[in-house]
Amino acid sequence: MTPPPEGPRPSRRRRPRARTRRRLVIVVRADPVICGHSGEARNLAEAALLRGFSEVKIVTWPVERLVAAGLPLKPLESVQPYSEGIEVERPEPVGDYRVPDGRYLSGLVGRLVELFTDGVPTVAMSLYLSPHTLAVSEAVRVARETGLPVRVSTIAEAVGSDVTNVVRTCVEKQQFGAAAQVLTAYLGSDVPVAVSEYTRDLVVSSAEAIDARHGTRFAERCRERVAISYPAINTADYLDLDPAVTARVLAARGLTPGSYVLYLSRLARAKGVDDLIAGFAASPAAAGKTLVIAGNGPDAAELHAFAAASTAAERIRFLDDVGDDEKPALMAGCATFVLPSKPMPEFVETFGIALVEKMLAGGGPVITCDTGGIGEAVGETALIVPVEDPQAIADALDEALGLPDIEREMMELAAREHARQFDRLAVFDRLLARLPSDQVASLGAY
Repeated sequence: MTPPPEGPRPSRRRRPRARTRRRLVIVVRADPVICGHSGEARNLAEAALLRGFSEVKIVTWPVERLVAAGLPLKPLESVQPYSEGIEVERPEPVGDYRVPDGRYLSGLVGRLVELFTDGVPTVAMSLYLSPHTLAVSEAVRVARETGLPVRVSTIAEAVGSDVTNVVRTCVEKQQFGAAAQVLTAYLGSDVPVAVSEYTRDLVVSSAEAIDARHGTRFAERCRERVAISYPAINTADYLDLDPAVTARVLAARGLTPGSYVLYLSRLARAKGVDDLIAGFAASPAAAGKTLVIAGNGPDAAELHAFAAASTAAERIRFLDDVGDDEKPALMAGCATFVLPSKPMPEFVETFGIALVEKMLAGGGPVITCDTGGIGEAVGETALIVPVEDPQAIADALDEALGLPDIEREMMELAAREHARQFDRLAVFDRLLARLPSDQVASLGAY
């Protein structure tokens, strides 16, 4: 894959004038990665500006490294610009080819040390424990060893793959040292949080397994310290959409409001896209609809082939170039939105950011599975189907597409009201309120 063109476009949006100098640093897999937490980082960054932070830095990986890792990426030219005051930094690797992946981590840690020792009061937030919280923890340790003034508060957010891909794997393979490293860095943060109750429970249960084998006390500390912080979403991007704008966006894709069933997420087997394709083909009510599958990911080629072999092949469209500005319109215009995610060893849906975005945008009902943290995202506002059950998806499509207008409107309103609680400003304020009072004071009023 050829790396996207250089850097996001500069923004013309102005930020409010800060009353005192303070900084937010977010360490994350940022744009152009197709990931809900990439969008969450943007929303937290924007919220910090609105709350008077003088500068915000998103510290992430060079684009060529993201490409080499095989992560699903958006076309960089489709990424919306950040507001003035938000800077995306991609530190260069340190050393040459004789230091393999550690070169990039050294570059990341080195840049964080520089930021942590320049005297500016800083909140450093890491999304994904490995390697981002590990990098922040090491940078704080090194910064303090320099003897320079360090005024840093740390927030570490655990997402599902932290546990399924790292901690739980360490437990299964009896890699005690690696698990202890991740959990120690996590609990060493001033504010350790998880993106859902499900994720927190997963962290605790994995820690219990480590404790039972090695006599440690990680689980007790996790139960005492880990709080819930749901992902931050810019609700304004999805509320009060202009129907005329939505219609124009859809027309550019050859679509009309209500003419299609939508899936918009990564193309990975754990997302249940194969079950959706089979269920769509089996639904009598969907016979006159198009299935729009928007996204990219590791299983794209396999799913294209699966769709081509379907009896509904002529009514299935794949879109792999949907920009951030198109998402709200595509969501608002769909007849129903389906995300039949299923738990897999390598991935469990720990929240469901795309579901909340859809609920804010309006449109037809959400059809999904009550797995992982999805139930916390949708509450009681969605049609729930069992995992890996195409016929249940077909039945739910028949129900959703056959609802009377008044029932559809009631479901839409209930879903939107539930989703408003995840607004980025509210999430950001709750996060900062968890910092120790002396650290909040050092940041000044906000």
